[in-house]
Amino acid sequence: MKRILFLTIFCNLQFVLAQSDLTPPVVPIGVKSYSYELHIDLTWTANTEIDLAGYKIYKWNGAQFIYHATVSKDRTFYWEWLGATNVSGRYKISAYDFSNNQSELSEEVSTLTHIMSDNEFLDMVQRSVFRYFWDYGDPNSGLARERWDGGRDLTNTIGGSGFGIMALLVGIERGFITRDQGLDRMLKILNFLTNVAEKFHGAFPHWLSGNTGKVVKFGVQDGGDIVETSFLIQGLLTASEYFNQQNQKENEIRQLIANIWHNVDWNFYRNGSTGLYWNWSPTMGFNFSDTFIFHGWNETLIAYILAVASPTHPILPTYYRSGWGDNGNIKYLGPQRYGYDLFVGKREGFGGPLFFTHYSFLGFDPRSIRDLYANYFIHNRNQSLINWEYCKENPKKFNGYSSECWGLTASYSIPGIDYSAHEPQLNDNGTIAPTAALSSMPYTPQQSLSALKYFYRTQGSKLWGDFGFKDAFNLTYSRVNLYGEWFSNGYLAIDQGPIICMIENYRTGLLWKYFMQNNDVKNGLNKIPFFTDPNDINEDTFIDSDFKLIGNYPNPFNGETKIEFYVSKPVDFTIRIFDMLGQNLKTLNARNISEGLNSIVWNGRDDFGNLLASGTYFYIFFNLKNKYAGKMILLK
Repeated sequence: MKRILFLTIFCNLQFVLAQSDLTPPVVPIGVKSYSYELHIDLTWTANTEIDLAGYKIYKWNGAQFIYHATVSKDRTFYWEWLGATNVSGRYKISAYDFSNNQSELSEEVSTLTHIMSDNEFLDMVQRSVFRYFWDYGDPNSGLARERWDGGRDLTNTIGGSGFGIMALLVGIERGFITRDQGLDRMLKILNFLTNVAEKFHGAFPHWLSGNTGKVVKFGVQDGGDIVETSFLIQGLLTASEYFNQQNQKENEIRQLIANIWHNVDWNFYRNGSTGLYWNWSPTMGFNFSDTFIFHGWNETLIAYILAVASPTHPILPTYYRSGWGDNGNIKYLGPQRYGYDLFVGKREGFGGPLFFTHYSFLGFDPRSIRDLYANYFIHNRNQSLINWEYCKENPKKFNGYSSECWGLTASYSIPGIDYSAHEPQLNDNGTIAPTAALSSMPYTPQQSLSALKYFYRTQGSKLWGDFGFKDAFNLTYSRVNLYGEWFSNGYLAIDQGPIICMIENYRTGLLWKYFMQNNDVKNGLNKIPFFTDPNDINEDTFIDSDFKLIGNYPNPFNGETKIEFYVSKPVDFTIRIFDMLGQNLKTLNARNISEGLNSIVWNGRDDFGNLLASGTYFYIFFNLKNKYAGKMILLK
């Protein structure tokens, strides 16, 4: 009875206040327009009234501005699909409150759709994806929400928030928000992570509530997730280097990030093993079905890098090799696919879903370096090209697959499956995810740009939404075993983040630059070790029919070894020999090499005649159309 009386009084009070409130919101300011090929965007600065209900869009009809659409109060953007180029428009915006008071109309902005350049396409995608993390970010925590499927699920995601933090830096650099706006959002996130969010030996859960900071169960997982935490830390360390100015806010950001980073007990998540366990539970410990020691090749490389790099709770570099490297079993010795080598993994020669090549590489820059197992840039590029070639070949004959419509990775899937880690051959039901091709931009820029334009120009408004391209689509099945078409209506943070971040790494290397300059990261990479790989990853390395590397024999060797190769015409080149630290120890000049099978002998000495120690060495062929490399072991 008391509850009913309270609600009656409350409703009556609201009615009275509404009747007495005659003050309209202020006129929206900062209104901007962006014109693309087939649609337009409007953006504006958020109003700050506590009783703000939303915004109304007005459009010129040739005689006057008339009401066109309504936008909710938590958004500062509106987009309209026009479907053609050379279409003009004029718009104004008003704000209204819960008492139906409405502001005057804003200043006018105009639009004109037009054929776009490649840079405009990239700007368009990055701006739209940024809205997922900025406008749809949790208003209390500032963290990224796990998914958008109509706005019903408000769970926060830790890994996706790491991606969102890096997206925040891109937004500042691209002028989507100001640095001050980014600082305020960053401080909201850090204060929530520090003072509210649950932590388990310093690690965060996979999911949590943006209101309470308490764990939201991911399956049976109810504790720390060291892999999701690593995605978060990757973003935080990048932000710590980016916010490098000497002022109160940026000093505070760096200190809060350092505290979070230093408190993660990576060594605890070994559980006494020679690798890292994915999860720990406060109720089940390490003894439950949903945790295990994880090895590569997959998305977890960054977890092992950070675990070695930790200045407070590190694991030994040997655990990188036994954990990530699986005691050498990470190496792939299978056949080429479509003419491309894969160097790590156990995925039947196709490499797996493409998120393997994205999540750990939003901050970690794999160019020009390698560990004992691979140059991951070259590996990721080859896996991306295999994915592209597979879709182009289309062995399962799905509708739509082509050199422009490609990209298999973890994403939403057709109804009846709902979510799946799609990959060539092994798990392919016809579902294409735009994030797969777009996030591969640094590896396959031509193929990725072609896919971007296809998604936009061909699939159009069926695939485009509030936050850019929707998560996935299928042109063969509308659900399991039912022919038709299906377009996801949702978005996922872990698919959105790689798009904006990897496009930026392709364009400027922004996130790679700041993550890789962190001193703890540099120390960790040295310990593992990662070392300079002289292969020039900026050049295409398709098979050169004029040259074939046979290898060196004997290998291992004691005394000397022959490096054998075949050339189809006379050629000059240089062979340089490097140690595991990337030091150039010996240069062998080959002049007037004749057609056919040839060899050059190396006697295990450096350029000064010193006999080198036993160990592993790399030899690289230079001055050819492409560069070729081999590995040899000197035993004494």
